[in-house]
Amino acid sequence: MGSKPDGTRPPADGDRPSLYALVTYLPHPLGGFLDELRLEMIPGCNPHAHVSVLPPRPLPVAPESAIEEARAIVAVFAQFEIELGQVEKFDVTDVIYISVEAGAEQLRRMHRRLNAGALAFQEPFAYHPHVTLAQEIEPGKVETLSALAARRWREFSGPRRFLAETAVFVRNTRGNHWIDLAKTPLSAAPAG
Repeated sequence: MGSKPDGTRPPADGDRPSLYALVTYLPHPLGGFLDELRLEMIPGCNPHAHVSVLPPRPLPVAPESAIEEARAIVAVFAQFEIELGQVEKFDVTDVIYISVEAGAEQLRRMHRRLNAGALAFQEPFAYHPHVTLAQEIEPGKVETLSALAARRWREFSGPRRFLAETAVFVRNTRGNHWIDLAKTPLSAAPAG
């Protein structure tokens, strides 16, 4: 492994800090359909359709402490409906995604409350609720995959709306796989 221009060595894979995120998973049949679509677009990926409440970040504290902090915040939020919109693409990163229509403001409120304390992180992009379909795409394939995603999404006849009932704290592992660490239910009734 070579040195970087400043003379230091880049971190070995095992030295790279773990990344953590907070997500809400999409239920079946919607989640299953989007997992299959993602596999069609990016064969070999490990999909689990979700909306990120907190995008991936390193933690300055032990994961257990961050989980407890997240649980305390999430518990005051009531369950809410999320409805998915259209297939779109982030211009800067060429990530293909489905927009969140209903529920976007609740997700933004949760994100603002959670992105503080031990969970705070200076994110590279403004928080934008969505469901990722494909990322890190070869440049010549972006438009083709975007058209495929839009066509398949139009063909989907199942529900595009679901109830966000839980938030799941996840950790990135080697090979860019995510494992669930803790599940926290949202409140069954609006906070009074």
